[in-house]
Amino acid sequence: MTDNGTALEAAALGKRFGRRGGWALRECGFRLPAGRVCAVVGPNGAGKSTLLSLAAGLTVPTEGALTVLGTEPARARARVGFVAQDKPLYPQLTIAETLRLGADLNPGRWDAAGAERIVAGGDLDPGARVRSLSGGQRTRVALALALGKRPELLLLDEPMADLDPLARHELMGVLMARSAEYGTTIVMSSHVVAELEDSCDHLLLVGDGRIRLAGELDELLAAHTRVSAPADSADLGAHTVVESRITGRQLSALIRPTGPLPADWQTSTPSLEELVLAHLRNPQASALVAAPARTEEAAA
Repeated sequence: MTDNGTALEAAALGKRFGRRGGWALRECGFRLPAGRVCAVVGPNGAGKSTLLSLAAGLTVPTEGALTVLGTEPARARARVGFVAQDKPLYPQLTIAETLRLGADLNPGRWDAAGAERIVAGGDLDPGARVRSLSGGQRTRVALALALGKRPELLLLDEPMADLDPLARHELMGVLMARSAEYGTTIVMSSHVVAELEDSCDHLLLVGDGRIRLAGELDELLAAHTRVSAPADSADLGAHTVVESRITGRQLSALIRPTGPLPADWQTSTPSLEELVLAHLRNPQASALVAAPARTEEAAA
């Protein structure tokens, strides 16, 4: 854990590819406390992979600042584990040779027993070459490498996409146990929003290269209310409206209330999936960053 309790912090962060290329990220600001399990969600092309690549120190910002474990991303690499979407591994190596390489590259902190347990959980032959493995098997080996490093911060880009439901459930359990035992901060992007609700406690919603929602999941959900009321008498003008629609004579909406709601309105707390989809369907909805970056510190 970092001295100031911060795993990731961004201030006015932006990334542009090429002089004439578009902005993958723009004006992003957020703070992720250490020890959290953070879901990074958003549509394809929203900037999720770019954000994780910046945090891993594989690319540098075009503008703004990003600190990782209290320092520059490149200086934090030894304390960070990263699993990219394509799970890059040496295809000619066996699984056993891959794990030995991980031990050689991380002297003094390599968890050989833990890495071997993850591989054994998939009933993999240590002598099998990486090029012979399925996508799901490669994912397991890549996670074993990343966790064997004993990282303080683990960055995972769509890690479960090619796993079957049983393997996904097992490896999510491994990740949650690691976070609980060692205080590892886990930042994980995924398209499967519903399965993240029970395992993540922090949310970053990225849309069109900008941070739309950031903060503790419970606080973000509690800040929003789903309402249903007669269309001819419902007045949402005093509240922040994320999304609304009228069906027949009934109005339904997702709002951030600014005060008490009428007693005759039906209200409920949205699910994570409802919250995310409503914000993505309405890109003009007001963003909510519950834990903003300390821009003066990041700039310094």
